Amino acid sequence: MPNRNEQRRARGELSRVLVIDDEPDIRELIDLTLSRMGLAAHCVGSVAEARQCLAEHSYQLCLTDMRLPDGEGLEIVRHVAETVGEMPVAVITAFGSAENAVAALKAGAFDYLSKPVGLEQLRALVKSALKLPVDAEGQGTTESLSGDSAAIEQVRGLIEKLARSQAPIYISGESGSGKELAARLIHARSARANGAFVPVNCGAIPENLMESEFFGYRKGAFTGADSDREGFFQAAAGGTLFLDEIADLPLPMQVKLLRAIQEKKARKVGSTQEEPVDVRIISATHRNLRECVEKGQFRQDLYYRLNVIELKMPPLRERPEDLAALVLTILTKLGSHATLAESALRALERYPFPGNVRELENILERATALCAENVIEAEDLQLSPEESPDDLVGRGSETLDDYLNRLEKAAILEALQKAGNNRTAAARLLGVTFRSLRYRLERLGIE
Repeated sequence: MPNRNEQRRARGELSRVLVIDDEPDIRELIDLTLSRMGLAAHCVGSVAEARQCLAEHSYQLCLTDMRLPDGEGLEIVRHVAETVGEMPVAVITAFGSAENAVAALKAGAFDYLSKPVGLEQLRALVKSALKLPVDAEGQGTTESLSGDSAAIEQVRGLIEKLARSQAPIYISGESGSGKELAARLIHARSARANGAFVPVNCGAIPENLMESEFFGYRKGAFTGADSDREGFFQAAAGGTLFLDEIADLPLPMQVKLLRAIQEKKARKVGSTQEEPVDVRIISATHRNLRECVEKGQFRQDLYYRLNVIELKMPPLRERPEDLAALVLTILTKLGSHATLAESALRALERYPFPGNVRELENILERATALCAENVIEAEDLQLSPEESPDDLVGRGSETLDDYLNRLEKAAILEALQKAGNNRTAAARLLGVTFRSLRYRLERLGIE
């Protein structure tokens, strides 16, 4: 369904933009640019005039300078949030005034522009803002966050608000708690939904390749650079760049990332020119980023630039009332018709889930292979008794993946023994295909 701006254009109406700046040449420049984009601009030079305009007219976007003769742009941001609500507001800040930009984003601004105003960046911002959905109807869903607990309802509500902004977002939470899912939902609900969502695991990139992977490179920039290549920033143009495990970025790369975020420009390796980049940054890590800053492992200025708004993902053990809904969602995702016996649900409710939702997915995937007659019993879950909430001793320093692989290997070896090493029969006992069993044998190194 088209949003209100699309409906307005279909009726031949011009979208109206309120421009607030005390410098006549800036107002004229923005007015001319908007006019060429087919938009009607209403230009004023003070907070008082802006308040009067907002009381008498409706607008689809507001552009305001941060410093005005009778106040600050932040007053406009807050006033719009309180009285209009759905209209995006972008602020214009002085060159290098990163603190003002961050303050505006925290106050609810949609985005910001730095002086001198770049026309290409202005046009990109306006296009993005006017695609912004103004109501929830037909604009995506957050239903894939299963559960009705107070904690997950709070996350859903915050995702709805964050989707209406361009502010950088930092998602914190334990491993497996759904940080990437939250980032994808924010992207899907935003004005950038038609752009790419590019997830990047910062801890998986060799340090010597980081700059070229993030920003791309020119042909001949180094040995093996046989042609131009785009980086993550270029791949996410017009969309969202999700930087997972951001705490693993080495300090030299943190400096380059900070500049790209602040200036909204990036320089490819081997190039002498910086190019504009239009991406929204969402970052995440399971580590405590503030502690990393205190230890000197993460730059404080980058931390404040990334952590404009924080979204905390609750661990699964803090929302046990969501377990039943999560189990149903995961079993549906697995294409399984299995059901959970009451004893199995009680066992899950007692389990602490150190690996959170991701661990629950692994447990259920294994249980569907081991259960009989599509009913998952408590023993099919293979939750070791020493990992109850009262006694977490048992795995030692073993990682979750190693632990789950060990359990899977034990189940396969037991099935092979019962089947007299007949792989076809063992696959039948495990409830998997022969091809699936063969893949698992190779992956686990079982001869």
